[in-house]
Amino acid sequence: MENGAGLSLYPLHRCKTIHLVRHAQGIHNVDGEKSYKAYMRPEFFDAHITQLGWQQIDNLRKHVHESGLSKRIDLVVTSPLLRTLQTAVGVFGGGGYTTGMDVLPLMIANAGNSARAAISSLNCPPIAAAELCREHLGVHPCDKRRSISDYQFLFPAVDFSLIESDEDVLWKADVRETREELIARGLEFLNWLWTRKEKEIAVVTHSGFLSHTLTAFGNDCHPLVKKEICKHFANCELRSIVIVDRSMVGSDSSTTNYPGKIPLGLDIPSDAVDGRKVKEQKQPVDSDPKEHEKM
Repeated sequence: MENGAGLSLYPLHRCKTIHLVRHAQGIHNVDGEKSYKAYMRPEFFDAHITQLGWQQIDNLRKHVHESGLSKRIDLVVTSPLLRTLQTAVGVFGGGGYTTGMDVLPLMIANAGNSARAAISSLNCPPIAAAELCREHLGVHPCDKRRSISDYQFLFPAVDFSLIESDEDVLWKADVRETREELIARGLEFLNWLWTRKEKEIAVVTHSGFLSHTLTAFGNDCHPLVKKEICKHFANCELRSIVIVDRSMVGSDSSTTNYPGKIPLGLDIPSDAVDGRKVKEQKQPVDSDPKEHEKM
C-alpha cells in the first residue's frame, strides 16, 4: 500500500514544539508602517510598546491561558530589546506583583513608559533573553539595545545570563546586517533551541528576524505550506511550529517509548497458541464423582 500523500512519520523525541511570537506594536511601528524611512529616526531607539500594543498583549495572554499553552510551555526565550521583553513578560508572566512578595518581579511598575503595574514571576515559565533572536542588526536606532544592567533593573526576574556583553556590541550605526548573515544567525538560533532540554518553548522576537529565518524552510513542502511558514507576522501574532531532527543530532532517548517484553520471555508462535486454544476447547469436562456412584 502506498504511503499517504505528503505524510511523514518521525519519532516524538526527535521533534520539539516552538511557539513563535512577534512583539506587540511598538512606537516605531506606527510611523514605520507609513514610511520605511521612519525607522531611521533616533527617537525610536530601543522602541517601547504602545498602549494599543499592550491591549494586543492582554489579548494574546488571554489566548495562551484559555488554550492551555500557559501550562505547557517550559521556557520563554526573548530578544533583549524593550518591546520584546515587555511582550514576553506581559503574555507569559505571572499575575500582579505586590510589595512584600518573596520573589522578584518580572517587570517593575511603568517599565519602559508602559503605564502598567508590576508583573510577578510566580506561576509562570522561566524567561531568558538571547542575542541570537534579535531583529535585523545595524543602522536602525529602534533595533539597538540598551545596556543589560538597565534591563536588569526594569526586568529583575528575567534571566540575562546568556548575554556576554553589557553594552550592545552587535549593532553598528553604519553597517546593516546582510540577509544571508541574518538567515545564518536564525539557523544558529534554531539549532541552539534544539540543544535545550525543554520540549515546548515560546520565542518572542521580531518581524524581520522571523521573515528571513523562516524563508530557509518549507522547500520540501507543498507550496501552500511553504507560504504558511513564511508569511509575514502581525504584531503579537503567535504561530506554533515543530522542529524535526532529520539527522542524528538529537541523541537523547525518548521519555515515553516502552521496550516491551518485560519480563523477558520466549515468544510463543501464534499457530501454537491457536492450537492450544482448540485443544482446550475439545477437552471433556470431568463429571462429578458422586454422579458415578449413583450409576
